[in-house]
Amino acid sequence: MYNILITANSATQVKKYLPTPFILIPEVKIVNNHEHLEAVQRMQTCIADHINEPITLSMLAKAAGYSPYYCARIFKEYTGSTPFDYIRRLRLTKSALKLRDEKVRVVDVALDFVFDSHEGFTRAFAKEFGLTPKQYAQKPKPIPLFMPSDVRGSAKLKEMKGKPKEMSETAKAIFVQIVERPARKLILMRGKTATQYFEYCDEVGCDVWGILSSIKEALYEPIGMWMPPNLKPAGTSTYTQGVEVPLDYDDEIPEGFEMIELPPCKLLIFQGQPYDDENFGDAIDELWQQTENFNPEIYGYEWADEDAPKFQLAPMGYRGYIEGRPVRAVNDRKSAA
Repeated sequence: MYNILITANSATQVKKYLPTPFILIPEVKIVNNHEHLEAVQRMQTCIADHINEPITLSMLAKAAGYSPYYCARIFKEYTGSTPFDYIRRLRLTKSALKLRDEKVRVVDVALDFVFDSHEGFTRAFAKEFGLTPKQYAQKPKPIPLFMPSDVRGSAKLKEMKGKPKEMSETAKAIFVQIVERPARKLILMRGKTATQYFEYCDEVGCDVWGILSSIKEALYEPIGMWMPPNLKPAGTSTYTQGVEVPLDYDDEIPEGFEMIELPPCKLLIFQGQPYDDENFGDAIDELWQQTENFNPEIYGYEWADEDAPKFQLAPMGYRGYIEGRPVRAVNDRKSAA
């Protein structure tokens, strides 16, 4: 493994789209009101902090700084869900992950996530995911987990969509490393013509990420991808989402998904500086500016796009925005020749 620290070089015009896994459902109406966005974000934080406790509308109103009626109204406007539907879905998702990853009793999980009874939890779980908690614990399968988004960053990114960005006057250092991936399989959902996230979400919906996140055998976290021509059948999208699993994976493939094999490869990973979560659009754009003309040959590598998709990880402010692109050592090519 090689670790390299580089700074930005001059870049050409920045791409005018910013794909990301965490975007609000396109139909949700976004009002450009900073105070409302902050209030909804405070309610989301309150819910996350108290997910194992009873949560009342009064608690959320206190966090938001508005009346209970008004906070419920703006919460639905920005997230597409009522506060209590949001809480229910988040509790069910966290309970599913606990059942998947730990040896626990269903009744204990029900109580941990503030369901009144074992029976009520079972009914809610079955309605949400199509099987009972006991069935899921015994044999986990891909299910549509609920993956909340940061409303501030999502609203900002929607405003930025299609607008050219000015180059940053101060180049920020980015971290670059080469990692190796073994032969593996890729479970993915293709669109039809999408080249970026917004188009992809319009074509296939916004639940793909939750299903990918539920696959227990995943080698790594889910990724958004740009498929190279050799991995892109005619009539399918360039932008897709998927997750890598072991080569011997033979469990269920979710409906509408497919599975392909990827050869062993090396990946050049770009990682930007940490940022505030609501600024993930800016973080994506900054990394693109700094890497658009990056030449791997100065480190003895060349692009190998046919080996695997170029990909992005979910933007998370604490770790910086991360992208990867396949490479091979120049010496490997010369030896093969």
